Amino acid sequence: MARADTETRHFVARNRKARHAYHVEESIEAGLVLTGSEVKALREGRANIADAYARPEQGEIWLLNAHIPAYQQAGRMNHEPERRRKLLLKKREISKLAGAADRQGMTLVPLNLYFNGRGIAKLELGVCRGKHRYDKRESEKKRDWERQKARMLRNKG
Repeated sequence: MARADTETRHFVARNRKARHAYHVEESIEAGLVLTGSEVKALREGRANIADAYARPEQGEIWLLNAHIPAYQQAGRMNHEPERRRKLLLKKREISKLAGAADRQGMTLVPLNLYFNGRGIAKLELGVCRGKHRYDKRESEKKRDWERQKARMLRNKG
């Protein structure tokens, strides 16, 4: 999904492994329910979504295993670093994602965590299908060929 406001995004965390391990069929932007100390920690650029995934439960979508470390100045009002976080989506989007996860065997994988132009924390959630080993090799060959082709064109001209 190409958006016009991509220049105004301030990325906090990216899941680089996701595009290697999964075919991303579709991506959806979702809001997050965060505490104040989590927002402060994100503004410092400290988050890890490499092992995170989302799962539908009781009509809601939850983000699991996302690591947002404790904010030092929060003291005793700090948050749990790997707590479950609710994703804010429309009911139609929730039912679509839940159906894809349950019936079609898709996985909900976070791709990017960022602040949008208005300063609101957003999560780009990918509806993904797992790659087989031969798919990974094929995409690696394609990427290497594109790199080699660009290098040849650069050297020639």
